[in-house]
This record gives sequence, C-alpha cells and structure tokens, in this order.
Amino acid sequence: MTAAKKKRGTAAFYDVDGTLIKTNVVHAYAYYALNTPYLAKKLTKTAGLLASLPAYWLADKFDRRKFNEHFYKNYAGYSEDRLVVIGEEVFENVIRPNIFKGARSLIDKSREQGHRQILITGALDVITEPLADYLGVDEFVANRLEMKDGVATGRLAKPVLAGANKALWVRRYAEKHEIDLDGSFAYADSGSDIPLLSVVGHPCAVNPDFRMKTNARAYDWPILNLE
Repeated sequence: MTAAKKKRGTAAFYDVDGTLIKTNVVHAYAYYALNTPYLAKKLTKTAGLLASLPAYWLADKFDRRKFNEHFYKNYAGYSEDRLVVIGEEVFENVIRPNIFKGARSLIDKSREQGHRQILITGALDVITEPLADYLGVDEFVANRLEMKDGVATGRLAKPVLAGANKALWVRRYAEKHEIDLDGSFAYADSGSDIPLLSVVGHPCAVNPDFRMKTNARAYDWPILNLE
C-alpha cells in the first residue's frame, strides 16, 4: 500500500509599493537624503534626487530592473548601521502612515484561510523588515545593498528583485518549501509584476496601473482597490 501523498501548502505573495502602501522607494530615499546630518551632503543628495526624478520615472515604466540598478546608486557611502536606524524611522514616518486601509484586512483574511503570508518587494530589506513585523507576515524577501567594510557600494546584492526575477524567486521558493502554486495567491499593482501574478493559480491586481489593469481584464483576474 503506498503512503498517502503529502499535501502541499499554499502561500500568498504580496508586492509592497503601490500594492500595500501608497509610497515607493523614491519616498524612502528622500527621507534618507533629507536626514543626512551634513548640510552640504543633504543639499547635494536632495538636489540630485529632484533632478533625476523624470529619468527615474521613465526607467521605472520601461525596465524596473534597470531602474533599481541606477536608483540604488544613491545609497553609495551610507553606513550599514545608519541605514538600519533610518530604516526604522522611514517606516514610522513615511510607510506606516501610508499603508492602504484594506491591506491589513486582506492579509488577515488570507492568513485565516491557511495561506503562508510573504512580502516580495524591490524595496530595501532595512525598510521592509519593520513593515513585515507590523503586518505580522510569515516572511519577506527584499533587495539588499552590497556592503564593503560596512559601507554601501551603491550596488544591489544578487538576486535583484524586479520584474521576472520576482516570479523566478517565487518558483524556487515554492519548490524548496513544497508550496502548491496552483493553489496560491499573488497581489501586485504594476505591469512590471505581471510575471509574478502569472505563476500562481489565483492572481489579483491591486490598485493597478494601466498596463496591469489591461492585462487583468484580458485574463479575467480579480481587481482590488485597497484605498
């Protein structure tokens, strides 16, 4: 008599920026720049950010991975300790007040249904960790800055979480942790996350941009508004 096949678990994967919170990685970096202790550096970093905003907007629309690679160069020179400390402040002052009203109830309901709760984001780990703790999720994966002698180089450590790489991470995670992707859920707002939604059996567009909304309608995916 063969042993009964072990039942695989299920998970709910959530993009963060624009999906669960109103803010994005640019708002987080702006807080770092404005709270740089040296006036000259503060002015330089803030001015540089403002001047680059149009280019960042275009890069984000066309290639999220390229956007990440260029945007995170702004963090070059920050110490690891300061990134962690300011990360807590970013959460309290920027992210927490901008969590969508329906985000907590969405996660709570999914948890009650027995799904493992996982955040998957292109934001930094030092900013995502306090959010993950606050929302009470089981796990999170986020971008990490490459460090050399305790100082950020301005490059991201691999794997860079953006676009199709998120989908690849989910597939590998599911294989490692025996997650049934056909029975799992994913939530995202941006067209760049269409690959992420495509790997689960229950995709859902949340606060979708034009590209995501168009695809959601074409494939008959549910559309949620958490505002």
